Amino acid sequence: MKLDWSIVWQSRWLLFDGALVTILLTALTMLIAVPGGILLALLRNSRLKPVALIATCFVELFRNLPLLLLVYWAFYVMPVLTDLSLSPFTTGLVALSLNVSAYNSETFRSGINSIRKGQTEAGLAIGMSKSQVFLQIILPQAWRRVLPVLASTWVSLFKDTSLVSVIAVGELAHTAMQIRSQSFRVLEMLTAMAAIYWLMGYPQAKLTDWIHRRYGVRE
Repeated sequence: MKLDWSIVWQSRWLLFDGALVTILLTALTMLIAVPGGILLALLRNSRLKPVALIATCFVELFRNLPLLLLVYWAFYVMPVLTDLSLSPFTTGLVALSLNVSAYNSETFRSGINSIRKGQTEAGLAIGMSKSQVFLQIILPQAWRRVLPVLASTWVSLFKDTSLVSVIAVGELAHTAMQIRSQSFRVLEMLTAMAAIYWLMGYPQAKLTDWIHRRYGVRE
């Protein structure tokens, strides 16, 4: 077998562009999924049973569907049902945001529910409103508790964005596979793709480890 690693260097700018799309897709997904997760967590904790039930059904649906199936559904089925045609990038972003929002909601709900009830009662006793108690007492503590989990979710999402390559989103995996099919350099391109993912993912994993050590709550 004769290997030709020059194809990796020749395709460096295409791979670079694909890596940028991967980072952009991950960042946009988290920008949507963090507030989305907070909202869903609050709705699930609502005293209005219909509201809590709808939020619960939403979370359990999108948390338990395979992400790949969700991507396919958003790309092929949603346009048929709604006559709404989205670009591959937007479709992938929607699918990822729905999935990660559902996971984040459980992370935030766990963090909110872990705050001792006595702190809420103490805040109300000194004249704070329920919204002030939530914003000034509960949310800051909950955020510290969920930050390590959110960091792990980011690392996982960074790799899961490769699934949107199946609908031709031009991120790293899709770009590398295109170059592979055009150049017939399978081993070289798959190795390059793995190396780029590792080089981008390893620092993130180490940062996540530091966040767990720095902000992890031990009781």
